[in-house]
Amino acid sequence: MNGLNIQSSTQTNLEAAFAGESMASRKYLFFADVAKQLGNPDLARLFRETAAQETEHAFEHFRLLHPELVFDHPESLSEDFKKMLLARCLELAIEGEVYEFTTMYPEFAAAALNEEDHAAADEFNEQAGESKDHAISFHAAARNFGLLTAIEKHHAECYGVALSVLNGDGEWGRSDQPASDQWICRKCSMIYDPATGDPDSGIAPGTPFEAIPDDWCCPICGVTKASFVPYCPAQLKAV
Repeated sequence: MNGLNIQSSTQTNLEAAFAGESMASRKYLFFADVAKQLGNPDLARLFRETAAQETEHAFEHFRLLHPELVFDHPESLSEDFKKMLLARCLELAIEGEVYEFTTMYPEFAAAALNEEDHAAADEFNEQAGESKDHAISFHAAARNFGLLTAIEKHHAECYGVALSVLNGDGEWGRSDQPASDQWICRKCSMIYDPATGDPDSGIAPGTPFEAIPDDWCCPICGVTKASFVPYCPAQLKAV
């Protein structure tokens, strides 16, 4: 199924508008959380309401980009057509996640490391303090992009299994054995791999999860070690 078949510039503008409205929605939800924590429920409510409106705007753009996913009366659809629509959703999800872990985050990580090595070094001669802050920020960005690469790969694999289940190829399941002693965060899906450790937090490569101090926190979302469970990848099970 194809998406919007119109002039390239219009499609590009719709994609940009969808991205902008989507970003605004998530940004306002973040602002709402800040306002709530600072004791201003009225402002938090305003941000949440605006976020919901921006989401509707984004949905309208997405419907134009993907009219194959638009329908009015779901009860009138055949089971095969429903299956086709769900498969299309999963295909688009897989496409996005694969792009993120194969291209987007690796390129972002490389760029951040490059800026850390060159831009920050140049600024040291003029403003040592500011350059140090930049270097720390760029290093943190590179680290997070690298961690997110594994997360997006995990998401893509889950969607792939879900698509196979939808096609009747088996049942949803998980591997009976954890993957190479890896552990996954239940909140953000960050995967701790003993092979790489977490050097920025003082956890050397080769450190098994069990040996990590109990006060160690997830480098992505900040939850404690107790929020991690053994990582058992999604797996298609025979019926």
